[in-house]
Amino acid sequence: MTDDSGRSVAAERPAAPGVVPGSAPVTVPQIMGVLNVTPDSFSDGGEWSEARAAIERGGLLFEQGATIIDVGGESTRPGATRVDPDEERRRILPVIRELSDRRIPVSVDTVNARTAAEAISAGAVIVNDISGGLADPAMAEVVADAGVHFVAMHWRGGADVQTEYRDVVAEVRAELKQRVAELAVAGVEPDRVILDPGIGFGHTPEQNWQLLRGIPELASLGHGVLAAVSRKRFVGGVLPETASVLDRDLPTAVTSALAAETGAWAVRVHDVPATRTALTTWAAWRDGGVIDRGERG
Repeated sequence: MTDDSGRSVAAERPAAPGVVPGSAPVTVPQIMGVLNVTPDSFSDGGEWSEARAAIERGGLLFEQGATIIDVGGESTRPGATRVDPDEERRRILPVIRELSDRRIPVSVDTVNARTAAEAISAGAVIVNDISGGLADPAMAEVVADAGVHFVAMHWRGGADVQTEYRDVVAEVRAELKQRVAELAVAGVEPDRVILDPGIGFGHTPEQNWQLLRGIPELASLGHGVLAAVSRKRFVGGVLPETASVLDRDLPTAVTSALAAETGAWAVRVHDVPATRTALTTWAAWRDGGVIDRGERG
């Protein structure tokens, strides 16, 4: 893919860190820092809705230890109003362009193929699609043509759609396997696909915990697995009823360490320092006191 001047964007954008084909062992999971350029996200809506504030926030998350900044311009919380794709692009493209110019790896959180294409042109190295490419039939072609990595989330219709499961881990695994096969038919290289079990999207709290515990079964498909649990309601279930959304950062960090133990490729979080500390602690425990602080190589 080239920009308006004919330069190869792919050759200039920073590499996606830690994204490897197949099921290579994960030493320490990548940290995907959440950057919501929205007025209505459930935990930080409005804080980073202006481009300059969002850019500075993204830079801070990177300095704090995030290896990927996940930029989104549309809230996917339950009950959220859909955003016009033109407005979505207005919000996020300047942010992606500036962060990429700073050599910070960026993923774009979108279900819209045109938004994904323009974000890739702006420098994004990963497309993170909560529908796994089902919401927009053109998404697979965009990803295939660009050759970027693609996070395919398990999706049965969004956060507001509750469906029945007999065995949630087995069914999510089977449906993700089928989705990877469909993406391959559309031209997306399987070794470019990262799986997301869809924590918090149409699952009960119990099913969310079961999916996290089932990460090894999902990873057995031969793809990296993204654990995206940050500040979600089910995580708050371990806290007192009076706890705030921000109080969920502690159980999020603990959950991130547990996800690391199960072999997750990456964790997607709002509070990067807490998660980085949790992962460093987990790695020290695993390695008998050898401290791996996750410095970028």
